[in-house]
Amino acid sequence: MNLTQSIDKKQTRKEPFPISILSLTVGAFAIGMTEFVIMGLLPNVASDLDVSISTAGQLITMYALGVAIGAPILTILTQRIPQKKLLCLLMILFIIGNGISVLAPNYTILMIARMITALTHGTFFGVGAVIASNLVQPNKRAGAVSIMMAGLTIANIIGVPLGTFIGQHMGWRASFGAIAIMGVIALIGILIFIPQLKQEKPVSLAEQITALAQPKLLLFLLIGALGNASLFTVFTYITPLLEQVTGFAEHSVTWILVLFGCGVTVGNIVGGKLADWKLMPSILGLYFAICIILTIFTFTIYNPITAVVTIFLWGVASFAVMPGLQVRIMSLAQSAPALASTASHSAGNLGNAAGAFIGGWVITHLAITSLPWVGALLVGLGLIIGAAAYIAERKKTVKPQVH
Repeated sequence: MNLTQSIDKKQTRKEPFPISILSLTVGAFAIGMTEFVIMGLLPNVASDLDVSISTAGQLITMYALGVAIGAPILTILTQRIPQKKLLCLLMILFIIGNGISVLAPNYTILMIARMITALTHGTFFGVGAVIASNLVQPNKRAGAVSIMMAGLTIANIIGVPLGTFIGQHMGWRASFGAIAIMGVIALIGILIFIPQLKQEKPVSLAEQITALAQPKLLLFLLIGALGNASLFTVFTYITPLLEQVTGFAEHSVTWILVLFGCGVTVGNIVGGKLADWKLMPSILGLYFAICIILTIFTFTIYNPITAVVTIFLWGVASFAVMPGLQVRIMSLAQSAPALASTASHSAGNLGNAAGAFIGGWVITHLAITSLPWVGALLVGLGLIIGAAAYIAERKKTVKPQVH
């Protein structure tokens, strides 16, 4: 009887998979929108709050730091809260943060509002990834995580241009108002569709830190950060690269970025399926593909057609690797998967910041045309570390059979 009940339970748990995970996708979409929409609204925010563009740019930097530093701390502090309740609390905090952004009378208040929303970012994705992977059978975990993460990628294609359009026509505050409404929709979806999951026995702070401090786990956090650094070394400066080197007009770049975003979404879904098929070989294979694509981009950047094709393929490969990495990191810290998942977002955001810095250094000291091959070197370094870890792991599992 117990066996039948457990099989029935598994089936019922699997049944709500699409709709319940879609409510996480909506939350991911809203969070992605709030992170990136500010890039298109910087001039509007700067002139309205009477600050320089570079000062307004700090709203992006501080958000990334808020995710990187605040998210693991918040995950540790909230580990005793049931996962569904925690997701609801995070969305409420997200709605409040964006609500404050709408009403912010000055730059300081807007910065505080951005920091509040940044705190929700990493923890939402960390807990969301654990919930998504628990709602499906083990062989579908990466696919489930990729569906949730698709919200972040769709935010880049639809959300950011839409938010920028709203901001330019109705004022930047209206953009944050629209994001707050998206947060309310996500909250309702989580309340209705996410089932109450059995709460795991709370893990002590020492155990969580021990789980996170494993050399192998830290190695994969580094590999993820190197991948993001490679992406942002080139992507941060993709507009001047396409305008100055390839010769595209400013209005054409928007459509190229939409195409990149389509590649990102395709990659995210394909990557989830590949990781469910063969986890480590797919991660290493995709890092190798990114390395090759960026090396080729060094030469294809001079021709409009080849540049666009390369950018699309780069988008596919760059984001195809992410669901697999997320699942790999969670599986390495079984006693603290939410913290590990959150830490991977922190490492990713540090990679983003490092990539933007490295890209700026390359433009100043080398040339803007050097960006793709420097990006290839960074992802190549991640590939070498990953391959070495995989070979060492394979040797360990083969050894007992020899004796």
